Amino acid sequence: MSEQINHYRRRFLGAAALIFTAAPLGLTGSAAAQSDKPTPAPLKPETNKSFDTLKQIDAGVLNIGYAESGPANGSPVILLHGWPYDIYGYAEVTSLLAAQGYRVIVPFLRGYGTTRFLSGNTFRNAQPSALALDIIALMDALKIEKAIIGGFDWGARTANIMAALFPQRCKAMVSVSGYLIGSQASGKMPLAPEAELEWWYQFYFATERGRLGYEKNRHDFAKLIWRLGSPKWKFEDAAFERSAASLNNPDHVDIVIHNYRWRLGLATGESKYAEYEKRLAEFPLIAVPTITLEGDANGAPHPKPDAYAKKFTGKYEHRTLTGGIGHNLPQESPRDFAEAIIKADGF
Repeated sequence: MSEQINHYRRRFLGAAALIFTAAPLGLTGSAAAQSDKPTPAPLKPETNKSFDTLKQIDAGVLNIGYAESGPANGSPVILLHGWPYDIYGYAEVTSLLAAQGYRVIVPFLRGYGTTRFLSGNTFRNAQPSALALDIIALMDALKIEKAIIGGFDWGARTANIMAALFPQRCKAMVSVSGYLIGSQASGKMPLAPEAELEWWYQFYFATERGRLGYEKNRHDFAKLIWRLGSPKWKFEDAAFERSAASLNNPDHVDIVIHNYRWRLGLATGESKYAEYEKRLAEFPLIAVPTITLEGDANGAPHPKPDAYAKKFTGKYEHRTLTGGIGHNLPQESPRDFAEAIIKADGF
């Protein structure tokens, strides 16, 4: 693995050095300012070889698959993906951070990739606190006491929950679309018609037709969500296919359907998570040092930055990235995400 790390350290150190010395660590404030940054050649899907040899570890109720890059004694960074994405959204971010000496761990969430339940009898539960406890269990298994946490979509929500419930385990956080903690009660409240329209797939999944449709068409469904969430991102088919393979996990449909039905109050969870969900339903403040990011072309449902700024009571910054950045921000703008991780680490 050290040979692999050194290879990518050499490959990306030059690009990373340009990124972090050509501009302050703070995110730049305009499209013009962003254009001043040197632009390294884009990575191809097969570039980050650390993602080709995945690791597996028993953690909680799961055997978790994850990619790891960077020195073993580096400051730990855990990066969390969303739906219908996967760990490869962080391939470039991981290379940039590993080149700066971080130990970067990118796990498949339950229901994705090579992550599997240890028992066939375990309830395929995807309520939000369960996903957060998975990552705490992963940290315990890897003997990581404290880490910088970053995420988008489901991953951002999971990071938020970890920061709210387990702040002692979070050194800092980078969260795309800010504060995403919710509750079943809030999920039952009607929204304005335009906002309801954005959640069309959630209501589709509430029906048995939706479950069957997703089971049958998950590949095309995922590509549609990628396009809607990032309308200006011209992603390559190879990049999509690489991530779409992670949705073939045998538990994937169960996990996705339960997640969205639970949020609408249409599915029950497990009693062992009840106390956590009760605390989350109070929309707790987050004191962990945080940088929130948003893309100016995010086509997925997301709150406005001024709606959640006061939820972060520790050192906090927000940046909206310009230039057509959509929902999959780490993959669309990896340098900005990596820069945010490093800056949050310095808070």
